[in-house]
Amino acid sequence: MISDNINLAATILKEHGVIGLPTETVYGLAGNIYSEKAIKEIFYVKQRPLYNPLIVHIKSIEDLQTIAVDIPPIAIELATTFWPGPLTLLLPKKDSVPDLVTAGKQTVAVRIPNHPIALSLLNLIDFPLAAPSANPFGMISPTKAQHVDEYFKNQIKMVLDGGACQTGIESTIIGFDNTEVVLYRLGGISREEIEGIAGVVKLFNKNNKAPEAPGMLSKHYAPSTPLLFTDNIEKSIGQFADKKMGLLLFNKAIDSVPENAIQRLLSQGNSLKEAAAKLYDTLHQLDKSNLDIIIAERFPDVGLGNVINDKLIRASYNN
Repeated sequence: MISDNINLAATILKEHGVIGLPTETVYGLAGNIYSEKAIKEIFYVKQRPLYNPLIVHIKSIEDLQTIAVDIPPIAIELATTFWPGPLTLLLPKKDSVPDLVTAGKQTVAVRIPNHPIALSLLNLIDFPLAAPSANPFGMISPTKAQHVDEYFKNQIKMVLDGGACQTGIESTIIGFDNTEVVLYRLGGISREEIEGIAGVVKLFNKNNKAPEAPGMLSKHYAPSTPLLFTDNIEKSIGQFADKKMGLLLFNKAIDSVPENAIQRLLSQGNSLKEAAAKLYDTLHQLDKSNLDIIIAERFPDVGLGNVINDKLIRASYNN
């Protein structure tokens, strides 16, 4: 059920239920972090392995003290700069944070979402929310309430409708290893923006066995239709000329393509921000188009272009 009834959403959460939650990044499957029933339901409905930790959503920087301990000054500086927003901090957890939420790790991933409905909801309840992306494990992330409803139908109580997600890709995850700042997941805040505050960061964003943070698995964000990520879009089109194909492009259409090709541009101008916001919704559209293959071109290797490339590589069959 899709609804804009925020009071109903709060009631469901207070009763240990799970809802679809709008954020600026993607929609999440949200539940009370202190409710074992709700957290187990999130893992079950999402088909998410228990070794993959969840992100905790809070309403204010002051609430960070209720979730984490030994918070380094640079973490506070990053939070002050980018919260509310698509930045998640990986910090030593308080003992009160359940191990189920953190996959048994002594760190907790936490952020403040930059979405008015999510923040209003968090202010109606007296507990933080765990909210991994509201998609079956490994599939395309949802950026509209309809995506969540199509995925889960009657498996969850409701999807709180907050419109289309404005950032459209997951949050950036930053952790701290002694004096080093570590980038665990590329996301809505670019590496360059993080380094503008924290200096040079160490990139450590792949771990298939025991991920320190969400989004580190090599295979992720994938449509049901095979997706090919390519550095040479024209050559790849030629290789699949006899197939019904969807072309996922940045801002320029291909002049000569087979009749059985669908072209989708992510930006009408030259905006990587616009492209990121449209990425998952466009993948959803192409995935419903009865195609043999989706061919995605490499985006500029800078800023959010690096983030889009990372998502497409993990979604592709040729990574």
